[in-house]
Amino acid sequence: MVTADLFDATTDAGAQRIEFAPGATLLRGFAAADAAALLSAVQVVVGRAPFRHMVTPGGYRMSMAITNCGAVGWVSDRSGYRYAALDPLSGEAWPTLPELFAASATAAARQAGFDNYCPDTCLINCYEPGARLSLHQDKNEKDFAAPIVSVSLGLPALFLFGGAQRKYRVQRLPLLHGDVVVWGGPARLAYHGVAALA
Repeated sequence: MVTADLFDATTDAGAQRIEFAPGATLLRGFAAADAAALLSAVQVVVGRAPFRHMVTPGGYRMSMAITNCGAVGWVSDRSGYRYAALDPLSGEAWPTLPELFAASATAAARQAGFDNYCPDTCLINCYEPGARLSLHQDKNEKDFAAPIVSVSLGLPALFLFGGAQRKYRVQRLPLLHGDVVVWGGPARLAYHGVAALA
């Protein structure tokens, strides 16, 4: 599948709901009204499970810092990528998923056409200038029926969204504070990433 950039001359960049691939939707400004409360909840999570830079199985340090909350957390080290019930730094369960996170994600998923979504975990990435996330698929989950809901807070970023194979051309979606991207169904295993922040 080859697609043009999302915000080329023929795209209505002012649209609030933009389906940019089958099963993939950008909800422009969807989380803006709750942004302060969401960021406050992030600080509570970080107080219990601080941000850290995971290491890939190949031994590389990830440029963005991460933490988790909910039933399990995504972790990476030399033994691989996986979900774990315990924070490897503290040995304790990850912080509880804030009700606001669950409610916001459920509402965004519904707006994007996924009516039965009920999140149980949240991976929180912290990008600073220079940080990026290479193209990858989210395939460590046991069940691919649920969509992925990604909320952008803070600095603007360029979200990269491709297809089922790495070789497919990627769309470049400028994300602003409060934007939400939801992808599932036919887009669930699409390669995606974040370009290096300026």
